[in-house]
This record gives sequence, C-alpha cells and structure tokens, in this order.
Amino acid sequence: MQRLKISLPIIVEGRYDKSTLLSFLDATVITTGGFSIFNNKEKTALIKRLASDGIIVLTDSDGGGRQIRSYLSSIIPKDKIFHIYTPEIQGKEKRKKSPSAAGLLGVEGMNRETICALLAPFANGEKTEKSKKMITKVDFFEDKLTGYPGSAERRAELCKSLGLPHDMTPNALLCALNLLYSYEEYKELVRGRS
Repeated sequence: MQRLKISLPIIVEGRYDKSTLLSFLDATVITTGGFSIFNNKEKTALIKRLASDGIIVLTDSDGGGRQIRSYLSSIIPKDKIFHIYTPEIQGKEKRKKSPSAAGLLGVEGMNRETICALLAPFANGEKTEKSKKMITKVDFFEDKLTGYPGSAERRAELCKSLGLPHDMTPNALLCALNLLYSYEEYKELVRGRS
C-alpha cells in the first residue's frame, strides 16, 4: 500500500499518534509530549522554526487537544498554521483498558482512510486550494452562525453533520471549513440548513 506524502510537518500530541501516522504517511511528525509542550522551550523553538513554510496541527478532539491547539496557535503565525480536526467518534484505542474521559477516539484510534481524507489537501507536496474565495466571518454572520440568538446551536448542528467536534469555536470552524470545502460547497451546506 502506497504511503501518502505530506510535505508540511504535522504536530500531534503523543508518540502513539506519531506511530499511527508514520505507519501510512511519508511525513515529518513532531509530538508535543502532551502538556509538556507548555514548558519545553526547546521543542517550542523547534516547532516555530518548522512552521516557517507552514505546519499542520492534528490533535485529539477533546479538552486536552483544544488546549494544546490553542497554545500552538499562540506561538505560530495564523497564516502558517493549518488546523485539522478529527471527527468525534465514540470508542477507545486498542492499547487502552478504558476510553478517554471524553469517550472519543484520539488520533491514534483513527483509521487510515479517515486520516488520509483529512490530510488530502496537503498531499504530494503542496496544499491545494479548492477555491480562491475564502469563507469569512461576514459569511458566518449572514448565515446566522454568529451574532444571532441560537448561533452556537446552529454551529454545533453544522459541526455534527460534518463530523467535526461539536464545540468548535467560530474561528476554529472557519479555519476547518476553509480547508475542507470551497466557498460554493460551504454555501450549499448552509443553504440546506436554513
């Protein structure tokens, strides 16, 4: 089976996540060591340096993953960071005796097909753009995903229907949608929900 080549470095939480990815990707995968990244100046410096051409962040869809993602967002320029979100799938990793506190599979528990689909826009050397026109915060407002009563619930429903974490912030959802969908595809998605 051919390995998917990803030229941008990928940041994951732990060694099992890294091992899973390297079993079917040809990529540079860096671990944060979980929360130790918050106090590891050397690793933080390495990640900043690796992000000069862009970096992919692929953390679990739980609270810990969000904290690590938030920290990385604070040290890497916005135009150099690409957030990839795993779907919320109930279950536990094979090596664990019990599921995580959130009861969701982490990166290490995702199957090859899911990970490859998430990373497809970055395959074979370059990030591909599905559309020149980007989805913006103005679109979110016009589509009542922000700034209206019930906006949070509408975003959560959209996330659920797309297999994204249900509690994504508006900015995180905007980033994910721009990576996964063209402007036209986004408009079709929200039109079907009106």
